[in-house]
Amino acid sequence: MRILVVEDEKKTASFIRKALQAEGFAVDVCPNGNEVLAAVSTTAFDGIILDIMLPGRDGLSVLRQLRQRSDTTPVLLLSARGEVNERVDGLNAGADDYLPKPFVIAELVARIRALGRRSGETKSTVLRLSDLLLDTVTHEARRQETRIELTTREYLLLEFLLRSAGRICSRMAILEKVWNYDFDPGSNLVDVYIKRVREKIDDAFEPKLLHTVRGIGYVMKETP
Repeated sequence: MRILVVEDEKKTASFIRKALQAEGFAVDVCPNGNEVLAAVSTTAFDGIILDIMLPGRDGLSVLRQLRQRSDTTPVLLLSARGEVNERVDGLNAGADDYLPKPFVIAELVARIRALGRRSGETKSTVLRLSDLLLDTVTHEARRQETRIELTTREYLLLEFLLRSAGRICSRMAILEKVWNYDFDPGSNLVDVYIKRVREKIDDAFEPKLLHTVRGIGYVMKETP
């Protein structure tokens, strides 16, 4: 599951991010409400952890706009205030669950997993492009019925590229989403892993799906 954490308190955001990553989640972080809509427009998330009290646009405003856009991504609201009226407002605005602060991280993880199970009943867990299939639950990849063995990092890279199919992914975006780097380490790390993934999913198959956009990045699509 790829989760978007919207939290302006750096320590809390870092704590949630590390805890979810330790449980096998891919995690992106937004520090304010103004960036959420742009984030969900470019990346498909399986769940959003949304703090109500945010700089810029508040959490409830963000949630209402998401639902107005017919975005059905499961949302878990967080708030330091636990009044019944606030919980009711959040649920009426379209939230799927609510957790007051302070919280136990094990409960947060359990609630996110529960949201994933409920949404999974109607949402496919398999990403597809042409004859390439990637199961986001078992992490199994297949092309033309051939099973493709992937390392953990190769899987994360392929998942990100498939979720962004048709859109060019820059090296910096890949570093942020796959390695959680917010800086360029000045190495050919991305290029090395792109080469490994391309060898596994493209070298023995047609059509080619992973393309280089020279000077910009990479894109997954059926045509060059």
